Amino acid sequence: MKHLLVALVLFSTSYIGAQTAVSPSKKIEVNFKLSATGQPTYSVKYNNNTVVEKSAMGFTLKDKAALTTAFTLEKVENSSFNESWKPVLGEQASIVNRYNELKVALIQKESNIKMTIFFRVFDEGIAFRYDFPKQKELNYFIISDEVSQFNLTENYKAFWLPGDFDSNEYEYNETKLSAIDNSKIDMNNGIGVKSIPGKYIVQSPLMMKSDAGLYVNIFEAAVVNYPVMHLNVDVKNFDFTAQLVPNAIGDKAYLQAPCVSPWRTIMISDDARDIVGSKMILNLNDPSKIEDTSWIKPMKYVGIWWEMHVGKSTWDFAGSQNAQNSLTQDLIPSGKHGATTENTKRYIDFAAKHGFDGVLVEGWNVGWEDWFGNWKEEVFDFVTPYPDFDIAAVSAYAKSKNVKMIMHNETSGSVSNFERHLDRNFENMVKYGYPATKTGYVGKIIPRGEFHDGQSMVNHFNFVARRAADYKLMVNSHESTRPTGYSRTYPNFIAAEAARGNEFNAWSNGNAPMHETILPFTRLLGGPMDYTPGIFEIKMNHYDKSKTEQVHTTLAKQLALYVTMYSPLQMAADLPENYEKYSDAFQFIKDVAVDWDDSKYLEAEPGDYLTVVRKAKGSEDWFLGAITDENARNTTVSLEFLTKGKKYKATIYADAKDADWKANPIAYKISTLTVTSKSKLKLNLAAGGGTAISFQLID
Repeated sequence: MKHLLVALVLFSTSYIGAQTAVSPSKKIEVNFKLSATGQPTYSVKYNNNTVVEKSAMGFTLKDKAALTTAFTLEKVENSSFNESWKPVLGEQASIVNRYNELKVALIQKESNIKMTIFFRVFDEGIAFRYDFPKQKELNYFIISDEVSQFNLTENYKAFWLPGDFDSNEYEYNETKLSAIDNSKIDMNNGIGVKSIPGKYIVQSPLMMKSDAGLYVNIFEAAVVNYPVMHLNVDVKNFDFTAQLVPNAIGDKAYLQAPCVSPWRTIMISDDARDIVGSKMILNLNDPSKIEDTSWIKPMKYVGIWWEMHVGKSTWDFAGSQNAQNSLTQDLIPSGKHGATTENTKRYIDFAAKHGFDGVLVEGWNVGWEDWFGNWKEEVFDFVTPYPDFDIAAVSAYAKSKNVKMIMHNETSGSVSNFERHLDRNFENMVKYGYPATKTGYVGKIIPRGEFHDGQSMVNHFNFVARRAADYKLMVNSHESTRPTGYSRTYPNFIAAEAARGNEFNAWSNGNAPMHETILPFTRLLGGPMDYTPGIFEIKMNHYDKSKTEQVHTTLAKQLALYVTMYSPLQMAADLPENYEKYSDAFQFIKDVAVDWDDSKYLEAEPGDYLTVVRKAKGSEDWFLGAITDENARNTTVSLEFLTKGKKYKATIYADAKDADWKANPIAYKISTLTVTSKSKLKLNLAAGGGTAISFQLID
């Protein structure tokens, strides 16, 4: 049920007093004011203490007067909004969307250009966006810069990534704001394409904590037809200014009125659980535009993928001896190709045996021989399989086993080529019964000079999801811009990578133990992540004695990630033979749900630890995931979330006493006991470790 109350107040155009909106809880307050020069500004308070000092707003335009000063106030409108909506897939069955809104209509004296600023104040934060109504004075226009500022009051501790326009696959840095410096970043990090424009530019979402324990997060929502916002940092004054990603000729965005900017968001709380559990980003996006969503289903899958990362097989069919365009050349097999019909059937058999929904196959199609690093445009046609992959036979075999196939479409960064073939590709998927695709964008973007985070690529990623919906197909995008809640509008955009995933542990310096404790406070605020957990053979010398790389967690923590890292698309990423070897631990991956009726964040501290419980969709079963950073941790959790008066069988997958992410990562123990809502459990997490628990109703 929706409740909307509106109070309208009109002001003279000379009025420059402060306008205020507060959160429903009254804890957060945003104030808007025009400066003496007519510049829009805002500030934010939490519990009557200033968190964001007076900060400028507006734009500079190409070949037009700047929209930064000389504004007068035309109209102010206050309203309240309260609704509940049901996501197609999600962490909970119903989401509350409640806020108070301040709408400020402005007009610039000399240009006569109108601009409206909307503020929404939620219990966990504020959001603002710019609206350009249809008007004679402003039709087509080009954004040169957005001057939105976020002027903080102190030197927060920050969890930050370099403001790279092409990659978000970095490890997090944990420093004071004053210590942010991209020139000190170790670039030997496994990232192939890097585009960092300056020393003091960081990515959003930016998670921060004050010395007094106040948590602040700066992000954005509903990025549509607009570039990604990074943040330019003043490390001396702790101020941020929006840094939009340019296109190939330096312009930031091409717009036509009527239009709106994305929402700029600031989450604030003295309890970290309010941040990590927030649905504010989703709430700021439009409701689903897909009327019939019955075909959008959660999936748990396995696939031909990790074996390439560990060197057991390859994506390419022919190897370097055939460094030609494999779309037009005869190929000589190397003997190491992973995506064969025989191997795929082995994975299908494994999926069917253990109750998995799908199988992903990477490297099935021609084109993998020599494209990486060469910036070639015509690499893949997305429909032609290698000679040893019989797509018709594989699809028929999967159907006979009641297993769905997941199509892999690596674009090699050649976006124009992918779009030219998009409909043929989707028709091919429908023909062979593939319900979902995993897209990839490794390498520099073609057309040349564009960045992964620019307006044209944002439009591309969103377009692929929209076009896929026409074919009733789901999309899991890798190497894309980080999500900003668009999965609410197009819920077939089921997941994305858009951060440093688990695969970096196989062939680089890997992901620090704190990595997974930060992602839920940053990347996952905008939408589910395909992190590919579930690696059981932790050390890569299992495959090659000369290797020193490893996953920087214990095995038990890999299990816990299925709960702490939300996604309705979860991969059991390791090899089938490794799961057979540790079949007792594998049982948790088989049991854990991927779609939920409820989620509760019991404990949370970015960079340190996270404990989450979730209730499976349409079930009385609950699952708990607890993870820690490089420090061992002991904690006690109450089970009061369980239904009162009911008994549950708790199966606990824990670190063994001598477990350690580096020294002894595969040491785990499994125990069972009967619990109720009155029970409490002591959890002992090893360094880099975790605990996973399933609660199954028995009475």
